[in-house]
Amino acid sequence: MSENFAAFLYLVSGVLFVLALRGLSHPTTSRQGNFLGMAGMGLAVLTTLLLARPSFGALLIIVIGIAIGGGIGAYTARRIAMTAMPQLVAAFHSLVGLAAVAVAAAALYAPEAIGIGTIGHIHTQALVEMSIGVAIGAITFTGSVIAFLKLDGRMSGKPIMLPSRHLINLVLGAVLVLLVISFALTQSHLLFWLIVLVALALGVLLIVPIGGADMPVVVSMLNSYSGWAAAGIGFTLQNLALIITGALVGSSGAILSYIMCKGMNRSFISVILGGFGGDAAAASADAGPERTVKQGSAEDAAYLMTNAARVIIVPGYGMAVAQAQHALREMADVLKKEGVEVKYAIHPVAGRMPGHMNVLLAEANVPYDEVFELEDINSEFAQTDVAFVIGANDVTNPAARDDPSSPIYGMPILNVDQARTCLFIKRSLGSGYAGIDNTLFYKDNTMMLFGDAKKMVENIVKAMAH
Repeated sequence: MSENFAAFLYLVSGVLFVLALRGLSHPTTSRQGNFLGMAGMGLAVLTTLLLARPSFGALLIIVIGIAIGGGIGAYTARRIAMTAMPQLVAAFHSLVGLAAVAVAAAALYAPEAIGIGTIGHIHTQALVEMSIGVAIGAITFTGSVIAFLKLDGRMSGKPIMLPSRHLINLVLGAVLVLLVISFALTQSHLLFWLIVLVALALGVLLIVPIGGADMPVVVSMLNSYSGWAAAGIGFTLQNLALIITGALVGSSGAILSYIMCKGMNRSFISVILGGFGGDAAAASADAGPERTVKQGSAEDAAYLMTNAARVIIVPGYGMAVAQAQHALREMADVLKKEGVEVKYAIHPVAGRMPGHMNVLLAEANVPYDEVFELEDINSEFAQTDVAFVIGANDVTNPAARDDPSSPIYGMPILNVDQARTCLFIKRSLGSGYAGIDNTLFYKDNTMMLFGDAKKMVENIVKAMAH
């Protein structure tokens, strides 16, 4: 295959990736977007094989590798629960970063195989691209591992504030820049691995202090990092498909990170410098006198909602943990048969990753036209009879709107407290992922429904039938 024709096929695969992203932007076209993305990747892999013309032995190894990796991926996709999707995404990001490190190392030790020079005489431009790609890849790897451990509960979700962490990160960043420059000038293998070690350490130190409500931004940010790592290695390998794909993932992840930060009224820099839920958050959760709450039953909730004109359902991570989305849709169907107007309100950072709640509701076949984003529905709560909150803690906390001393002050929230009645399903009065007490629990118009979200919703549906 000629290089010109290969470049054309890579361009076609890039167009398919763009169309895939466009398809994934809306639930009705997401399935088509997935197929377009798979087709683009399949075309890129096939083009690379035809261009490289590997020997039979090498081709056999490649096919075995694809089969093993594809098998693990298919098994994982089928077995993974939707509640574990955020940590799965973080784990996959780590593999992209690790792959960038491995490919860069292969290019360093066999430069003649990809036409960037010979051992000890690699082109300077390729060395710069290689070092930047491997640095971003290493940061992505360890950062994603820490994110996975936090999201999976194997590591505390609270920020770990290391002494002088900003100074340490600044020094490591400066050292990393100097190592990249030195490596480009000397082509030293030792300096290459020092770049990897420093970047691995920096990835840990950047993510460890972040926790609580900033986790969705971290997932999006690491997604962007993995794309830039792939793009950097794409320049080294002179592979157009990697460059296009990496640029698409990197830029889309960066844009999504910006949207998420805007949704929390945060700057990207403030997220990196430390997340919600630090010492101030812990103090907020512990401080204050004992307060009482109004506790209700499934029968109370059923009576209030069946006699309402409008109900807005606000899903959160509690719904995901209990896998209550199907029972929730069944409840909504019963309400609609009773003539009640039902809508769903989604906060940009509800759950543990961007779009988490949308995916769960789509899985339960909730009509897309009933699901609304914060900015489209927030003004309707004041004219709503019942706001039904199912595990959405931090994104409904009025302290973000009313308490300047709160660590989450200024974060846009869903104004569920403005509804005539707010029903809140939760296991206990414990703080949310940000580690902050929710003042919504103690408001006069709030009724707490304690228990497992799925069982509570099922009991509400049974009460509605009587």
